[in-house]
Amino acid sequence: MKTVLNPLCMDFQKLLSDLPSAFEGSQRSIHKARNELKIIQYEGERLVLKSFKVPGLLQRLIYTFLRPSKAERSYQNSLLLERFTPTPIGFVEYSRNGLLSHSYFLSECFEYDFTIREPLLDADFEDRDNVLKAFARFTLDLHNAGIFHKDYSPGNILIKRASEGGYQFKIVDVNRMRIQAMDAEMRAKGFEKLWASDADLQLIAEEYQSCAQVPDNFCERVCHYSNKNKKIKNFKKRLKGKPVND
Repeated sequence: MKTVLNPLCMDFQKLLSDLPSAFEGSQRSIHKARNELKIIQYEGERLVLKSFKVPGLLQRLIYTFLRPSKAERSYQNSLLLERFTPTPIGFVEYSRNGLLSHSYFLSECFEYDFTIREPLLDADFEDRDNVLKAFARFTLDLHNAGIFHKDYSPGNILIKRASEGGYQFKIVDVNRMRIQAMDAEMRAKGFEKLWASDADLQLIAEEYQSCAQVPDNFCERVCHYSNKNKKIKNFKKRLKGKPVND
């Protein structure tokens, strides 16, 4: 077993020593697909515990000998992005026959009110335009910090209404990201997985452009990458006989 605990979270050392029991003991599943996230309670605090799917043999070899596991990358990337993500507490990896088996990532629970998906889908969402503009400015901060989130999709962008007005944003699922200097094309490409309408992307991109030094065709490039991503995803769905989305 490999255990890594955030030095600022020593109160959770006992919990980290037996995350499988904490995971199985919780009935509060908030997402279940390849991986599963659950809310757990520990000494009066709500935490998020992510259990990663046991990888196949090839991936077990890769994660054991060649590159960090998803749990470790989630933890390390969250430390790097500390002001953009919920606080990472630690991660645990279990091995079987010398190869990675189960792994878990533990973080604080960010009590968000909605994700960016809701205003993107609901034309009547309260304060919708201001939410989207605030999101554009948050994304600009992310890009100015040199962060390219490879899965910058609606469900991974959490939003909380601030008591003094405005909105607080956090990103999750950060095991896939790059840190690099962001040119204009990379900035435009950063919005491609939102699956937003051209009109909404125009509003977001115009707000971004008003606060950044990007070319005049920035809005056009944002829509270009979004539509390109939609075409690729819908093509794959057609191949599998699945319904496509606009």
